[in-house]
Amino acid sequence: MTANPNALEHDGQDSNLHDTLKYSLLGPSLTKSGQDSVDQKKVSDIIYDASKGSKFFAHEENRDKLLTVKIERILEKKARLEKLNLTRDQKKADEYVAELELSRDLTQTVVHVDCDAFYAAVEELDRPELKLVPFAVGKGVLTTCNYHARKFGCRSGMAGFVAKKLCPQLIQLPLNFEKYTAKAREVREIISQYDPRFESASIDEAYLNITAYCESNSIRPEEAVEQLRKEVHEKTKVTISAGIAANTKLAKICSNINKPNGQYRLQNDRGAIMTFMDTLPTRKVNGVGRVFERELDAVGVKTCGDIYQYRQYLSKLFGEKAFKFLIQCYLGLGRTDTQPAEEYERKSIGTESTFADLSGHNGLCDKLEKTAQELEKDMVKAQFKGKTLVLKVKLHTYEVLTRQVIPPKAVYLAGDLYKYSLPMLSKLEQEFKGLTLRLMGLRCTHLVTMKKPDPLAFFGYPKVRNSPASSGPASESNESKGEPVETGGSSSSGVWPSEDFEEAAKDEYQEELEELEILSQLEELESQQFNEGKLDSETKPESGGLVKEAAREASSASASVEKGKGQLKRGRHDSGKSRSGLKDDPKQTRLSFN
Repeated sequence: MTANPNALEHDGQDSNLHDTLKYSLLGPSLTKSGQDSVDQKKVSDIIYDASKGSKFFAHEENRDKLLTVKIERILEKKARLEKLNLTRDQKKADEYVAELELSRDLTQTVVHVDCDAFYAAVEELDRPELKLVPFAVGKGVLTTCNYHARKFGCRSGMAGFVAKKLCPQLIQLPLNFEKYTAKAREVREIISQYDPRFESASIDEAYLNITAYCESNSIRPEEAVEQLRKEVHEKTKVTISAGIAANTKLAKICSNINKPNGQYRLQNDRGAIMTFMDTLPTRKVNGVGRVFERELDAVGVKTCGDIYQYRQYLSKLFGEKAFKFLIQCYLGLGRTDTQPAEEYERKSIGTESTFADLSGHNGLCDKLEKTAQELEKDMVKAQFKGKTLVLKVKLHTYEVLTRQVIPPKAVYLAGDLYKYSLPMLSKLEQEFKGLTLRLMGLRCTHLVTMKKPDPLAFFGYPKVRNSPASSGPASESNESKGEPVETGGSSSSGVWPSEDFEEAAKDEYQEELEELEILSQLEELESQQFNEGKLDSETKPESGGLVKEAAREASSASASVEKGKGQLKRGRHDSGKSRSGLKDDPKQTRLSFN
């Protein structure tokens, strides 16, 4: 009997989709510490079998199919490029490499400190008995888990019901941000003694430049960090891990090597850095998520050392920003400066929320109006107006679309935000019949300040602090008396392309947590209804009021996570940045890449 080649090809495609889906099911936190000794294939098999038929499974399956189609397009384009003469592109890449080498700074010592399983560690202080059992913080989605739970394959960003399949005895605790914030404040007080201008990356991690501290105290970097870690543990009773290197990118990677309660030093030597990056998997770099990892892997880039071999293709396949980001990864380059978040210039202000599938003109308009009201609060608090307004939506197919408009005046009031964003939403409704969304966001860019200028500053007098009466936004009449001061542009230290990728990865990761929170709660609700024998046509989650309520609770819970984890987020980055070279095209469609 002769095998049907078409059938064999189809089986091969199904097998490939099956494998990529299993990898996708492992979640966004595969590189978290405590996972190295875990049999990830076994974990993925358990997740696959346990979640098949669930909303979580359907969500991941759909994401995987969309990504597979995208990768097929990338490979088709690469095949066409291979037939062309790309000598100019290769020369351009080599010139950029040479240019970056001239900027390499090996004089600074940068440290990335990261509290070990921070939320879990804080909970253990109140309940010491938890140290002996696997437990996690977070109900619908795990925000973190202790190292006992990680041995079973549990990790942050994992749906709660999936974690329970991996570890049935897992204990899940609710979040308590007040407790975590208080402990984080204690840790920061100690960190500030080593670098008063340390940079908070989140509630439980920070960057320090300890060059001056080491010089003034005649101490080696390794000794200084060992001393810092010991002091934090003695005074706060939590442990931290650290990475010591020549820049923030390398320090971040190094801090994960000897977790928990350890440190790793990468010497400030070009040869040592190039050797380190040569075999480093791309996924280990902050800013490369599981989707971008798969895209790079598909074209042959598995490690940072592979990047140079494919340098002539990168800008054409992934865009100019991605090209620059990847070349910097290959060279192991990054920022050496650290500074408090409040000193960074802000490029955009935005708000977004994830929810259960929403359709219908009235429902979408109501959601847009509420989003505009939330954005106004943020704009007033930050005292900025925006010259450009961006609408971001995620379809029920998980495709992300952005549209933007330049209003006739800088905007910040909810009425104006709604007025100028409504036509963009209406146009989307025309383009996509029966438009169904699961995320909506508004963002203002090209910001101008609403703070009143200090008249005495013109004559050289010291700047006067705003009084309570004058600290609010300027009125429309005040604005018309003079041109607003534009605050765009990069900081004096410059903006590395990698920073855009890192910030975009954070945003996409947060969106994914919100999606999982909703899916996990819906899954739990279905299970309860099934167990109670009430799963009938009137109580199906797709149409039941209970499900909508669960979705609202999940969205609210995710917003709380964002508030806690992102409250120290540096303000100069735009959110939702795309890796595509067509980023400036307001109609560019972007898939999630974390």
